[in-house]
Amino acid sequence: MARLAATWLVMVSIAPAVIAGLPLPGLGTDTRVTDLTCEYLTNPLGIDVVHPRLSWRLRSQWRGQKQTAYQVIVASRLDLLNDDQGDLWNSGKVPSDQSLDVVYAGMPLTSRTHCFWKVRVWDKDNRPSPFSDVATWEMGLLDPNDWWAEWLVAPDGEPNAMRPAPYIRKTFALSNWVKRARLYICGLGYYELHLNGAKVGDHVLDPAFTRYDKRALYVTYDVTDRLRRGFNAMAVVLGNGWYNVGTRAAWNFDRAPWRDRPTLLCQLEVTFIDGSRRTIGSDGTWRVSDSPILFNSIRNGETYDARQQIPGWDSADLCDANWKLAHVGKGPEGTLKAQMLPAIEVAQTLKPVTLTEPKPGVHVFDLGQNIAGWAQLRVRGPAGTKVVMKYAERLADDGTIDQNDIAVHTYSGAFQTDTYVLHGDGTEVWEPRFVYHGFQYVQVTGLPSPPDLDTLRGRVVHTAFDRAGRFECSNELFNRIQRNALWSYLGNFHGYPTDCPHREKNGWTGDAHLAAETGLYNFDAAAAYTKWMNDFKDEQRPSGELPGIVPTSGWGYHWGNGPAWDSAYVLIPWYLYQYEGDTRILAEHYGRLKRYVDYLTSRAENHIVSIGLGDWAPAKSTTPEKVTSTGYYYRDALIVSKIAGLLGRTEDARRYTDLALEIRDAFNREFYNPDTGLYDGATQTALSCALYHGLVPPDARRRVVANLVKMIKSNDDHLDAGILGTKYLIDALTANGRADVVYRMANQTTFPSWGHWIEQGATTLWEQWDGGASRNHIMFGHISAWFYEALAGINPDPDAVAFKHFIIKPQVLGDLAWVRAEHESRYGTIVSNWDWYGSTFTLKVTVPPNTTATVYVPSDEEAFVNEGPGYIHSGDHVRFAGLEDGYVLFKVESGTYKFVSQVTR
Repeated sequence: MARLAATWLVMVSIAPAVIAGLPLPGLGTDTRVTDLTCEYLTNPLGIDVVHPRLSWRLRSQWRGQKQTAYQVIVASRLDLLNDDQGDLWNSGKVPSDQSLDVVYAGMPLTSRTHCFWKVRVWDKDNRPSPFSDVATWEMGLLDPNDWWAEWLVAPDGEPNAMRPAPYIRKTFALSNWVKRARLYICGLGYYELHLNGAKVGDHVLDPAFTRYDKRALYVTYDVTDRLRRGFNAMAVVLGNGWYNVGTRAAWNFDRAPWRDRPTLLCQLEVTFIDGSRRTIGSDGTWRVSDSPILFNSIRNGETYDARQQIPGWDSADLCDANWKLAHVGKGPEGTLKAQMLPAIEVAQTLKPVTLTEPKPGVHVFDLGQNIAGWAQLRVRGPAGTKVVMKYAERLADDGTIDQNDIAVHTYSGAFQTDTYVLHGDGTEVWEPRFVYHGFQYVQVTGLPSPPDLDTLRGRVVHTAFDRAGRFECSNELFNRIQRNALWSYLGNFHGYPTDCPHREKNGWTGDAHLAAETGLYNFDAAAAYTKWMNDFKDEQRPSGELPGIVPTSGWGYHWGNGPAWDSAYVLIPWYLYQYEGDTRILAEHYGRLKRYVDYLTSRAENHIVSIGLGDWAPAKSTTPEKVTSTGYYYRDALIVSKIAGLLGRTEDARRYTDLALEIRDAFNREFYNPDTGLYDGATQTALSCALYHGLVPPDARRRVVANLVKMIKSNDDHLDAGILGTKYLIDALTANGRADVVYRMANQTTFPSWGHWIEQGATTLWEQWDGGASRNHIMFGHISAWFYEALAGINPDPDAVAFKHFIIKPQVLGDLAWVRAEHESRYGTIVSNWDWYGSTFTLKVTVPPNTTATVYVPSDEEAFVNEGPGYIHSGDHVRFAGLEDGYVLFKVESGTYKFVSQVTR
């Protein structure tokens, strides 16, 4: 980039708000407060954080708009709030630009407290906005003594028996009109709740999996509109889930320390219009019967005999006098905690794209998409007809399904198999309740008549995240890689992140942290990751050691997987701080993060850590585990030192900074060859590991980068790495000015590459570059984050977390002609859209209110960069900030901007 004239001209637009007749300066503000959340959630019901954090966004059509003060009012009744009376808390006017995680500082919150709240802000000119719309949160049951209910189990069977799923119900009469009703429930392993003949809520596979001997989650429902004066019925059906795994498999969940029969804790609290109250809790008066779900196992499937249905099992009209009385059980040993993350839901329903009959009576439905979930069957035929559905993600040569690669570690029972026995009365529609599968193909046998494409539907099931990002570009291969990454991320999140939705369903920690940034760019996943970090807390041993899967059954191989996996416990809280601004999670887990780094120190020899797994699933070359393990040891120590500094732990900050420096020096003594500029193993992973973690001496960095690029070029611009090295390569090359190399690697369609998978028909990301093993793994998914960070150029500023200040620096690479991207930051929507036609480059940027950005506009030497339709010498909230390696830099305040420059191809 050559020097630009001192009289730099910027084209700016007149704010469209003036033309639209919106308020002008001095006449009020157009700033509005929206999107109120409490603990990352919208209007949460039944939380157990006694000092919840409140957040909001600003909206304004004016450029440069920001918050200079706020007022939060919290009331126990809506009428009080409408009168601006904060009997719980009125913050008054607080001079501050903070709009994220404002800690509630009002009256002590007790169980069941219903909080109504609203916010107003003062804008950059000290003008107050209107108050926001009203938002709410409600406290759950904070004290064990709040639970009057008792844990119930079915009276028959041994503790670990695999019996039919139990129906458990209670009829009761209400003699008054209901004003308010809350139902608190924990049903393990899974429950489905019904009131008066209908299912309550849209949750499935609820509650989320935890280590039940340490923590079990309960869910709160508002059932005010479900109750009636007179007779009512509460009814629950319980599944085994992870609480009672009967399948023998490699991971020993059938021997989990918490394993027991399905159990229920349920408490209904009713307030009547006259102010009186009544509590109905699960106890020994509840009735139990076997349901038609004869078998359910999370690894096997579900068997349902419709001939054994009990009509009206969930209604008050049923006479249940012949049902057995439930037994009061001990329940799990873990502490009851509120479920404070999005529930698992049925997110989509897919119609099959093809139907084949490879053998007589064997019908194979192809959804055209690899998913996590189950099939919904529509059938009619004689009573007793048995229809069997088997699920797989591959076909054998003869056109039938092939489960070999995904059933390999399941040692008992049919794998991914659901069975439905018809009752014979008209058209029957059925789907399982307490299992999920990973599949693209469903093989159906036993149908009483030839099927068609309407016989079956695919039900897509995962944690119900809100979208937080969208990316699209002119390279259709990249668009398909992005879609595949999103399918794999969602298909591998069911209350916790998993490796795959079929063979294991395990919370492998390495897979999860490698994909966490992709998750945070694309989905509002912070609350779910917060829950999973608590699972780590429950698992960590006093020594600091961590298991490789979380939650774990205690299986021996779960332990000792080393820092390349365990570092999820350090990295993900740090990502939540960087991307979401969450400091509480750092404070809550800090002592345990220290304990983990100290554990690694106890396992290190001369600051080199050799334990654990290395660069899993490599393309060809292998890298010594001690290289990657020591790299994470350094990164963990450095992050802990930074957290200590943020928390004011000065001595700890110094100690772990010194440790990190000692590790860095030891790493280079042990692995770096100054004569060759190579690291031990001389692989792409070894070199990119050193660069990614910041371990390369400054005077050697250029040489190491050059050697790495040379390696990739000699491999025909293909990567040669496993799951660790792939992320290292993406980030290290981009950070060192060689995003062009990443582009060429990502644009390949031959082995090994994402495109090679797509050429073979992939609709998700796979476990192995050669297509072996699972075909729905997220561990190679960091490429999606790179699309946002490099191609769209949306990056958080490390010194201003949560995108309070951020960077827009699009990389103009290869034959890309345009990019469309947006990210829903906690402050609002960030947009980076660009087009490159001929030599004209157009960049459209949106910066949310209350934030600022540094925008890097690609430009030829001696070329002008224009912004907006009219020339002036001083831009409207745009300030020229310098030149850097082919970019013109601008500091911009909030608003929408259009930059136009000249970039020669």
